[in-house]
Amino acid sequence: MDRYQAMATFIRVVDTGSFSAAARQLGVGQPAISKTIAQLETRLQVSLLIRSTHGLTPTEAGRNFYERARNAIQEADEAELAAKGAGAGLAGKLCVSAATTFARIHIIPQLPLFLAEHPQLNVEIILDDRMIDLVSEGVDISLRMGKLADSTAVARKIVTGQRSVLATPTYLTRLGTPLTPADLARHEAVIYSQLPSVWSFQQGGHAVSVSVSGQVKVSAAEGLRAAVLADMGLTVTSDWMFAPELESGAVVRVLEAWSLPSIDLWAVFPAGRMMTAKARQFAAFVERIMETSGGPVS
Repeated sequence: MDRYQAMATFIRVVDTGSFSAAARQLGVGQPAISKTIAQLETRLQVSLLIRSTHGLTPTEAGRNFYERARNAIQEADEAELAAKGAGAGLAGKLCVSAATTFARIHIIPQLPLFLAEHPQLNVEIILDDRMIDLVSEGVDISLRMGKLADSTAVARKIVTGQRSVLATPTYLTRLGTPLTPADLARHEAVIYSQLPSVWSFQQGGHAVSVSVSGQVKVSAAEGLRAAVLADMGLTVTSDWMFAPELESGAVVRVLEAWSLPSIDLWAVFPAGRMMTAKARQFAAFVERIMETSGGPVS
């Protein structure tokens, strides 16, 4: 039995959830898949799969073997790429996780450039404002902003950006432009529920924290954008989230004499797995995008 092929077959069975689907993808008959898995279980002397009318589910031993086998195959693929010269082009699948609005504005429109460099590469993008389990979801690289909740995460800072107080000219015409942080008490704030409703400002050595309130509170950045663009209030967010509107003048910065804490963009990689060449090159690609996207970055 070819050990490498057996591991690859088992991974395909788990990913597809059935022998028949794995057989179709691999271009072989279902009996060949069943035989390979049976030989693998005999060799390991452990049951890897639970078979039921609902499909196939890995046992605990199967889940452990799946993760280790996937890592081993990725490392073997990396070794081949290194020997051949990985810079010549990437191939296979790259799974990326990113916050919805950030990916929509900055990543997806630029993706054709990356794919043109690597025509044999397929990219899957999981859009979610929350940090998902990278290992269980099979994610190669996650793009996240702010502080990382998991201190054990393998992460690389891509760029640092500016936060601002933003509002539409229409809103400011109606309710006036705040000149100091204290003026925010008289304004409607659009609150992002994943962040505190206390905004901290600094001017020179002087620090001020202001508790804000408003009629609208949203749980996702897309909702935050929609509420601000509907003239419902002002908000604190990264300039990245309103980059097109800042450029067009649809939203403007206020309180520019006061600074807010900056925000970091991170490339996060699954713990316990080797960082792939695909993930490394995608992180470098995102870094190039953000360095040329305008606005204060470092």
